Amino acid sequence: VAAWAEKKLRSGERLIGFGHRVFRLGDPRATLLRQALERLGDSLGPGAGRLAFAAEVERAVGAAFARLKPGRPPLNPNVEINAALLLDAVGFPRDAFMPVFAVARAAGWVAHAMEQQKGGRLVRPSSAYIGPVPPNAPADWRGSAQSNDQR
Repeated sequence: VAAWAEKKLRSGERLIGFGHRVFRLGDPRATLLRQALERLGDSLGPGAGRLAFAAEVERAVGAAFARLKPGRPPLNPNVEINAALLLDAVGFPRDAFMPVFAVARAAGWVAHAMEQQKGGRLVRPSSAYIGPVPPNAPADWRGSAQSNDQR
């Protein structure tokens, strides 16, 4: 796994499931999905092995990125890696993953397109969540008033 991660990073290929244009310091959605998957534990059946393998891939990518790109923020997993694990665990066929991701994003894509067309500028999230912190939120969310751009 380590050799694969280093080869991918050296070649400049994009690693699906890692990095995010907005959540540069980590995707909070990925953290929440990972916690949900870990709570499911052995009930994942064969998915438990895939979860362990994904964790190893995350460690290998993180270590290789730190070695190859010292001083840069870490390359963290995004929501896609854990969403794929969850879809697999609940029995979705792999060829359905992309359509599920697209359907989940379609309303947002249409709304952003309409807003961008009307306003003539690219829409980027810049607001800070000020509501109550969910009880199972990661520790780095607690007491944080950072905008999504700063996470």
